[in-house]
Amino acid sequence: MPELSEIREPVKKEMAQFEIYFGKTMRSDIPLLKIILNYIFRRKGKQMRPLLVFLTAKLNGQISESTYIAATFIELLHTASLVHDDVVDDAHERRGALSINALWNSKIAVLVGDYMLSRGLLISVEKNHYDMLEIVAEAVKSMSEGELLQLQKARKLNIREEDYFRIISSKTAALIAACTACGARSVTDDPETIQLMKEFGENIGIAFQIRDDLLDYEGNGLTGKAPGNDLKERKITLPLIYALEQSGFLQRKKILSIVRNRKKTRTEIAEVIDFVNDHRGMEYAELKMNQYRDKALAILDSYPDSDAKKSLWDFTLYTTTRNK
Repeated sequence: MPELSEIREPVKKEMAQFEIYFGKTMRSDIPLLKIILNYIFRRKGKQMRPLLVFLTAKLNGQISESTYIAATFIELLHTASLVHDDVVDDAHERRGALSINALWNSKIAVLVGDYMLSRGLLISVEKNHYDMLEIVAEAVKSMSEGELLQLQKARKLNIREEDYFRIISSKTAALIAACTACGARSVTDDPETIQLMKEFGENIGIAFQIRDDLLDYEGNGLTGKAPGNDLKERKITLPLIYALEQSGFLQRKKILSIVRNRKKTRTEIAEVIDFVNDHRGMEYAELKMNQYRDKALAILDSYPDSDAKKSLWDFTLYTTTRNK
């Protein structure tokens, strides 16, 4: 499996400079906000989205200040969305540390998320990058719609495969597509290239989310969340959707009653996981994931060989083979 450290190599210097650039945006003279922003900055994740921005930019041209602005804008949006998601999900942990809403409260967390989103908007306006603002604003709109659709479907547990793909396209894939589109836009104004890179990101994003949903059923202890965590939160994802479609009425009714129950025992969660495996839900989800992976790789095939292309190729493979 490709390692992220190797994938970063073509833009290693730029990513180090981005760290400084991004750090400057996470500053405030408001004491409480300063403390919280510092807490968030010190617990940053793998920064895969800024990495995508830089690699996509390098694939299509010469990295410039616009690329740093795009990566900063995207990372601010992503971080804000995580803070807001923790409030929506009432999550007390994020990346192995206490969430903002757990350490302070939900009101403060929402305001901090709003602050980071507004910082991103201001950066794009100050630098006259209205085209990138349009790309990211569309992603924010899509992410909000996806979250609301997921909440609506979770209430009745009537999610179908088409609903699932609409949700993950709106939530996960929309932001990753914004990464690749903004990365391309930072080095070219060719609409066909920008659209191609957006499609590339969409395919990666869908494959990424399916892999994330598969990890919930694998229980290898490396995912950062306990096996069956999605089930505990009453989230119905592709492996379970397919398994339910392959089962009879009574069995489907029994499994859904377990999922619907807010307090599930380990035995009940294990029963649902076994049900998914017995009805080849994992195999089907993996097949779909690989189809989107291959669509992304086909787009890369249209480019001449380069270190950026190699890293994006490996990034796409990493997306579908990662264990956490």
